[in-house]
Amino acid sequence: QVQLVESGGGLVQAGASLRLSCAASGRTFSSYTMGWFSQAPGKEREFGGACNWIGGSTMYSDSVEGRFTISRDNAKNMVFLQMNSRQPEDTAVYSCATRQYLSSSRLASGYHYWGQGTQVTVSS
Repeated sequence: QVQLVESGGGLVQAGASLRLSCAASGRTFSSYTMGWFSQAPGKEREFGGACNWIGGSTMYSDSVEGRFTISRDNAKNMVFLQMNSRQPEDTAVYSCATRQYLSSSRLASGYHYWGQGTQVTVSS
C-alpha cells in the first residue's frame, strides 16, 4: 500500500503562483511514476503532468505545458507541482497519484493509489 497526502492548496488571486506538495509513505519503492490531476466541479478528472520517480523525467498535458513544473525529492518521498499564472478556470481539486510502472500515463485509470486531493481556488 502507498499513502499519498497533498498539501499547499488554498485561495489565490489570478496570475499568482502556487506550489502543491505530495508526500508519499508506505511501499514507496513501488511508486515508479507520480502524476498530478485536477478535477473541477462537474468535470472529468484531467491529467496535468507526471514525473518518473527514479529517473525524474517529466511529461505534461498540452494545456499546462510551460505553466506547470513537477519536481521530486526522493530522500523525503515528496513530489511537488509548481503552478504559475493561475486563472479562475484552474479552480479545482488537485490530486497526486502513483502508478507501479516506469512509463507515465495520461489516464486516471492508469494510476493505482490516490491522495485525497487539495482544493485550489483562483479568484479573479
